[in-house]
Amino acid sequence: QVQLVESGGGLVQAGGSLRLSCTASGRIVSNYTMGWFRQAPGKEREFVSAIRGRSGRTYADSVKGRFTISRDNAKNTVYLQMNSLKPEDTAHYYCAADRTGLITRRIYDYDYWGQGTQVTVSS
Repeated sequence: QVQLVESGGGLVQAGGSLRLSCTASGRIVSNYTMGWFRQAPGKEREFVSAIRGRSGRTYADSVKGRFTISRDNAKNTVYLQMNSLKPEDTAHYYCAADRTGLITRRIYDYDYWGQGTQVTVSS
């Protein structure tokens, strides 16, 4: 089993930055695909970004150029650097792990999920 714990959320003004962290325990996840998803009130959970290995990355169009995903395998941790935040980025952000290691945007491909961290962007 893999446990994922997110941190780094908070309240920020539009244009500001936050860095989310997701630390895994229970297994080494260096070979897993790690993803970030978000869910705003009344909306479905949506894909944000994913990283496969050290260099395979993909982003939702809505965050491309503003968000950067990275990982530190020595710390079993994945990060999401969020810059130029907009009010529409307000959501609960979830970290997820896919043990197949195939890069994917589909929620149902991910095997493990964290509890999430709230990001609120004020205008």
